[in-house]
Amino acid sequence: MAKIKMKTRKSAAKRFQLKKSGTLMRNHGYHAHETGKKSSKQIRRLRVKGRVAKADVDRIKRMLAKA
Repeated sequence: MAKIKMKTRKSAAKRFQLKKSGTLMRNHGYHAHETGKKSSKQIRRLRVKGRVAKADVDRIKRMLAKA
């Protein structure tokens, strides 16, 4: 039995979602700030979740402690 468990980094848990397929999803930035200057089209596109880059996946999975 392992003595030490890895803790989840709560800041990462609030920002990323791990799907059943193993894909990590993230929210777009610049969505909630100064929306009056942005077009409706831009705000609508920022609402959709994006995928995390392949280079960052291993690091973020470790932060979520679900790897």
